[in-house]
Amino acid sequence: MQRLRLKRLPEDLRRLIRDARRERGWSQLELGRRAGLAQRHVSAIETGRIAPRYDTLLDMVRVLDLDLVLVPRALVPVVRALVRDYRGRTSSAGGTSERSLYAEDEDEDDPDAPRRELA
Repeated sequence: MQRLRLKRLPEDLRRLIRDARRERGWSQLELGRRAGLAQRHVSAIETGRIAPRYDTLLDMVRVLDLDLVLVPRALVPVVRALVRDYRGRTSSAGGTSERSLYAEDEDEDDPDAPRRELA
């Protein structure tokens, strides 16, 4: 059986990487410098000319303060809804919030403090 291999990252993932880089005011050269990649490699990934190795992709997204997460396919719609809700709340608050995505932290310094789950 022949292995299925992506020739490029999906467009939405490439757009997310590019937008996160631009939000920071970084050029492709700067992202490459921080992730240990050549500018032309960053460009090829963003434009879809190549599919990066997993470790390269992980380095790029972590430098951009993002992360890759494996989610059971059945839960993808739920995770997307959580992300949309989170983005809506942080953008309406005028910036990125330090609030947890899953629960409102009453007191982050006190691990025994009660936590309220989001509805």
